Amino acid sequence: MQDQDPTASSRKNDHIALAFESQTPMADDRFEYEPLFSGNTPDTQKLACHFAGFDFGAPLWVSSMTGGTEKARHINHNLAAMCKEFALGMGLGSCRSLLYDDRFFEDFNVRPLIGDRPLYANLGVAQIEALLKEGEEQRMVDLVGKLSADGLIVHINPLQEWFQPEGDRYVEPPLKTIELLLKKTGLRLIVKEVGHGMGPASLAALMQLPLDAIEFAAFGGTNFSKLEMMRDTTGQAAQKSAMAYVGHTAAEMVAFVNEIMEKGPVACNQVIISGGVGSFLDGIYLVDRCKATAIYGQASAFLKQALGSYEQLRQYAGTQIEGMAMARQFLKHKNQGSNG
Repeated sequence: MQDQDPTASSRKNDHIALAFESQTPMADDRFEYEPLFSGNTPDTQKLACHFAGFDFGAPLWVSSMTGGTEKARHINHNLAAMCKEFALGMGLGSCRSLLYDDRFFEDFNVRPLIGDRPLYANLGVAQIEALLKEGEEQRMVDLVGKLSADGLIVHINPLQEWFQPEGDRYVEPPLKTIELLLKKTGLRLIVKEVGHGMGPASLAALMQLPLDAIEFAAFGGTNFSKLEMMRDTTGQAAQKSAMAYVGHTAAEMVAFVNEIMEKGPVACNQVIISGGVGSFLDGIYLVDRCKATAIYGQASAFLKQALGSYEQLRQYAGTQIEGMAMARQFLKHKNQGSNG
């Protein structure tokens, strides 16, 4: 009988050569692994979910990144095409440069590429506070309109701005600014931090507002306070360094959200779990543990792939989605009776 597996010999040689290098010291202790009850073809169709009024192919979000540079156009265009192909959603990086000048418009103009997938513009709370005080809230409405975006992400970054030599200062509590923005514009909003996460009181306050979602941007991912400290050439930022290491992890924030959900009804029960979500296994674990409607977001991981070819990014996204499906098929959370 003819050999039906012509690669067997080379594969077995690889197994022998790599056997000692592939030892794993310990298993991931978050899961029980059950190999007997599913085929090993990833059933990605079962990952489909509904979030913020949109149908998603998988519970995965492209978190806000960049704009206004030569590389940004390539990155954003790649990401938008990927979101269309895999039925995902994305937040743009800060669109501040478009408030008064369309020079960088094409960096952000991804609606033709993303199709009808969810797309959100992005501004910092400092800019929003200033525009509201000047009575120029229409600029934000116009910004969302010219990008054909579905809404606006408000990023809350007091520590980053404090560390940044050219950083902005704002006077009003961000909660007050967000409430006024909702009242004056009616824009659909997602509110996020930028690398420190939020404590339970902040989350509880936001969950009482009619937001599309809250994005964690928790401690453990890209830390923009540390990034600004690294940018500083005067040495002054290093004197503030203790404040770069405060915040809450994504796992902590899931626990906070669950406690808030147990206490009573909320106006916003949709969260994007991001910040330190290093893999699809981290993501699906936290999504399944969260009592709010949840998806998970990644920024730097997508950024790394989007800098290259579209095929490279496409392969990465496909692997993330297949990995989630495999996790749902073969893993159960310890101390929980089911995968979900």
